[in-house]
Amino acid sequence: MSDAKDERRPAGELEAAVMAALWSAGTPLTPGQVQSHLDAGLARTTVTTILTRLHGKGAVERRRQGRGYAYLPVREVQDAQGLTARRMHSELDRETDRETVLARFVAQLSPDDEQLLRHLLEAPEQ
Repeated sequence: MSDAKDERRPAGELEAAVMAALWSAGTPLTPGQVQSHLDAGLARTTVTTILTRLHGKGAVERRRQGRGYAYLPVREVQDAQGLTARRMHSELDRETDRETVLARFVAQLSPDDEQLLRHLLEAPEQ
């Protein structure tokens, strides 16, 4: 018998799939519509839970549609990179000692990533 833990998807995979469905639609979708866009064989209740969590994280907006909601990505989260940035902000917002978190994050960057971050911080805002 296989361990259920071994069958779990990597963290964020389902969220990324749901977001991809929303991005490709370009219009607000209900959980049932998102479910029909996915090949993951997920129950509508699972899709609803994922959308509710994404809403709680500020990655999607929801609009009342009938008795439920239709969801769409927030303006800042229009692609996978925007979703990753939103996750990083969410994690940082949970911490009270932001300085230590940022210092440890920077200390663990590769030299190439550190150089890229320096370049981005020094670049004039567009």
